[in-house]
Amino acid sequence: MDFAALTDWYDHNHRRLPWRETRDPYRIWLSEVILQQTRVAQGLDYYDRFVGRFPSVADLAAADEDEVLKLWQGLGYYSRARNLHAAARQVVERHGGIFPTAYADVRALKGIGDYTAAAVVSFSADAPYPVVDGNVYRVLSRLLDIDTPIDTTAGKKEFAEAAFALLAEYLVRKGHRGAGLYNQAVMELGALVCTPRSPQCAACPLAGGCLALKRGTVGERPVKRGKTAQTPRFFHYLHITDEHGRTAIRRREGNDIWKGLYEFPLVETPTGAEFGTLPLPFADFVWQGSVRMPKHVLSHRIIHAVFHRITVTDLTALSLPDDWRVIPSGRLGDYAVSRLTELYLTRDR
Repeated sequence: MDFAALTDWYDHNHRRLPWRETRDPYRIWLSEVILQQTRVAQGLDYYDRFVGRFPSVADLAAADEDEVLKLWQGLGYYSRARNLHAAARQVVERHGGIFPTAYADVRALKGIGDYTAAAVVSFSADAPYPVVDGNVYRVLSRLLDIDTPIDTTAGKKEFAEAAFALLAEYLVRKGHRGAGLYNQAVMELGALVCTPRSPQCAACPLAGGCLALKRGTVGERPVKRGKTAQTPRFFHYLHITDEHGRTAIRRREGNDIWKGLYEFPLVETPTGAEFGTLPLPFADFVWQGSVRMPKHVLSHRIIHAVFHRITVTDLTALSLPDDWRVIPSGRLGDYAVSRLTELYLTRDR
């Protein structure tokens, strides 16, 4: 690999982003968690919000989970937010509120895998750990023309070994300095030049040594074994309001999607169903109509959702399930909800 060409390209072309202007491991970690499954343009706004509200890991640890989830709303994959909060509390408990920079200590925190740990320690402390994310998989698969599927155990092992070997070679040439710069450069190359579709091979600083370009296999790399099947689920939300301007919500619990988020009371059915067949905890109500949402696609599920509008006289006078909360309708915006519910609430705006 032409390391000098790579780092020179990075120096002249990389995006100026706030988490690249700091060595603070807390802020680097925060950016990495936010940017998982998130575009940089969207993630930047969330990063600024989190840093503004929680300038230190101790501030994040002291926050209520509901506040963290509300601030996270719209990013999806809410387990990331819960793990973020839990890890912040671990830093306070185990490290006195000082975010660690040793790989083993970072890797041991809740929700942090090999990739995030390597990113934090290499970007903050120049520790010699390669960062292997989707962009790096793509660059390495083309540079080395690797046809092993990246979503297999064998593939992950092969790519990890290749990443370690290249970083080690780079560090030897650079006097064992600059691991963070190298990692950032490879990631940025994948994001800006070695893109999934229409890669700009003519502008790539590594084109001269790219085996896939030489062999004509760029469009075939990286190889993936296949997508996980998506299970359909059928959600019927009860949007109940009363004559006093109140509505009912509940908090999702258990090991399921959107854990910790709020929603209207939910009836899930094995297949599609009409409103009249749904079991309701009360008899006196007026059905105002139903809103069928476009199918909501998640990584492993497809949600078919209908929001049923119902009015009653007085919610507080009814015998409701214990996990239902009655709140003023105007306070709905104070609660963290899924993107699906947010789309329903904002569809007429």
